Amino acid sequence: MSAITTKFVKDHKLTNEMSLEDLSQYAPEILEILPEDREKRRQARDRLQKGYKFSKEQAFALILSQRTGRTKSQVTPKEGGAEAEVNICCAKSACQVSDIIPEGEIIREMAQRIMRDSLGEKEVKLIAKALAEISPNPVAYTSSLSRLRKELWKLNAPKEKSLLCEDEGIHYPDHFSLESVKERLDLYDVSNTPDKQGLADVMIMLCIRPAEIKDLRISNGGVTGYVKNRDQQDIPRVFRSLEKNEERAKQLLTWIQEAISSGRLGDPGTPGTGILSRFLKKTEFLPETGKPLLPSSLRNLGAVFAVVASGVRNLSKANTIASQALRLRMAPKLLFQICSIADLRIELRI
Repeated sequence: MSAITTKFVKDHKLTNEMSLEDLSQYAPEILEILPEDREKRRQARDRLQKGYKFSKEQAFALILSQRTGRTKSQVTPKEGGAEAEVNICCAKSACQVSDIIPEGEIIREMAQRIMRDSLGEKEVKLIAKALAEISPNPVAYTSSLSRLRKELWKLNAPKEKSLLCEDEGIHYPDHFSLESVKERLDLYDVSNTPDKQGLADVMIMLCIRPAEIKDLRISNGGVTGYVKNRDQQDIPRVFRSLEKNEERAKQLLTWIQEAISSGRLGDPGTPGTGILSRFLKKTEFLPETGKPLLPSSLRNLGAVFAVVASGVRNLSKANTIASQALRLRMAPKLLFQICSIADLRIELRI
């Protein structure tokens, strides 16, 4: 998507100093050449933000979200001729959202407005629902909601305003959101030496314990080398991963294993080293709770992300996939988090 986006920006001489209104005029044209795929559009927006320093609002003005309520309609040009497809906005979605979240308002400003205007619990919940409308996917929505909670927490917001009452399950920073982890996994060059970040991402990808990283093997849709398989017949377990391409997952795993064997990367399975623990305590990785992630949290995150990547919308199937990823029965708390991230609107009966 980078090549398509780069060519479009250069051909139309777009810059990050253009207004949202000006950029939106090019939206129908660029959408014609981009695949109708949520992930491809996200990659194109990332290119705008990282390569050309566009703001998030500018990126979304040019490359529309598939969940903003925008649909295609046939219209006839004033001077006749062939019909042309243009993007129009459904009144139900855009009008309601614009009344709740002003155009261009960032998360920090949103939190400040909630406190300044003394908005009540109902108004805050409406803002949360509006965020769901304008987010490109459930994971982006969860990330936005997490940032809003963090900003409200900084402003000492009461619990009913800060949405903390809805914050069940795993607490994780944006650095370890599904989108962030998947983007890094896609970009890793296995000809380079991996670092601790690569180690952590691969552990998330495969939902594994530190002690399993050296012995794991992936082959023909099955995985062997798990800790619980030791001293008994090593029957392959089903391959469940955030990275659904088995060959790519195997390549990344081998990349980490060879670095550990050669001594270029520390072995997280060696007792007492604390390699991952120290890495995860970095200030920029701290969730809004202020408590660092644990190495075991990476495994739990991997199970949640494996469910999201599978695209299931059934609680029973989600439970099966997560259990296969973890090789054990799912804990109720993690089930709640899966439903939150994967946007599964199902009442849990646990």
